[in-house]
Amino acid sequence: MTTKQNYGTGRRKTCRARVYLKRGTGKITINDRTLEEYFGGRKAAHMIVKQPLALLGLEQKFDVNVNVCGSGPMGQAGAIRHGITRALLQYDEEGFVKDESDEGEGGATGAQSFRRTLRKAGFVTRDPREVERKKVGHRKARKVEQYSKR
Repeated sequence: MTTKQNYGTGRRKTCRARVYLKRGTGKITINDRTLEEYFGGRKAAHMIVKQPLALLGLEQKFDVNVNVCGSGPMGQAGAIRHGITRALLQYDEEGFVKDESDEGEGGATGAQSFRRTLRKAGFVTRDPREVERKKVGHRKARKVEQYSKR
């Protein structure tokens, strides 16, 4: 028996996260480590990663496997959240909600409800902000040496 999994790519700053979502018990694995091992004591990062699943009430229904690289811990958390959101949208669009015998999920309006709920929370849109590059002759991206008139 093959288990169906859904895929979503999440991006934030210079980070890329490949997220694989499949039916399970709610286990989140990031680069072959648990969520707690990977982010340590960063409670904000834990919360950010779990937000899409918590919003839809699906925390204990999916196993999440993530490969992530680039950026820092908070950028990675944002990329993982974006990837989970995209994987959930793919799962919902393929109509598996209607096929499964879960109460409280799906129905005829299931495909629109995931997208509408996630969009309203702001998880569907990628955060486009990235670090501005350093310019030649400047100390940083915008900082310039002080001008001397005399």
